[in-house]
Amino acid sequence: MGRVHGYDGAKKVGGRKRHLLVETQGLALRAKVHTAALQDRAAVPLLLEGAAEQFPQIQLVWVDQGYTGTGRAWIEQELGWSVEVVQHPPKPRGECVPLGTGRDSRPFEWRRLPPERTGFRGGLPRRWAMERTFSWVGQSRRLSKEYEHRCATSEAMISATMARRLASP
Repeated sequence: MGRVHGYDGAKKVGGRKRHLLVETQGLALRAKVHTAALQDRAAVPLLLEGAAEQFPQIQLVWVDQGYTGTGRAWIEQELGWSVEVVQHPPKPRGECVPLGTGRDSRPFEWRRLPPERTGFRGGLPRRWAMERTFSWVGQSRRLSKEYEHRCATSEAMISATMARRLASP
């Protein structure tokens, strides 16, 4: 029996994807591992089916931009939860300073130029909890790469890693 794997052309990810439902401090409540060929918004029902009954206190979820569209609509309709998409704050474009024309023109003002472009725009708000969870999962040797043949085994290893995280001081 071969491994379950696929390829997501949009993210350029091969193999498998992990979807986690985490609480505000980053502890995983649910995990779903599946082929990478399945889009993020299509994996929402796989991860969250029956979650409203299991976690009745949840009213708001923060999601990445990959879960917009049908994923967001499914969460709102089926579970009745509010969905907030975590996005980067809008980029500042610089301050518009009018310049005169002709003889009464003022010297060039640097404030008019847009800020320099850098590759890193900073962290996303509320994303730190999820990133920390994936870091904890990645510290487990068996989860640092996809060694497991079955997706269910990977999900069980994520649960074991979270249990170990809860037990450690």
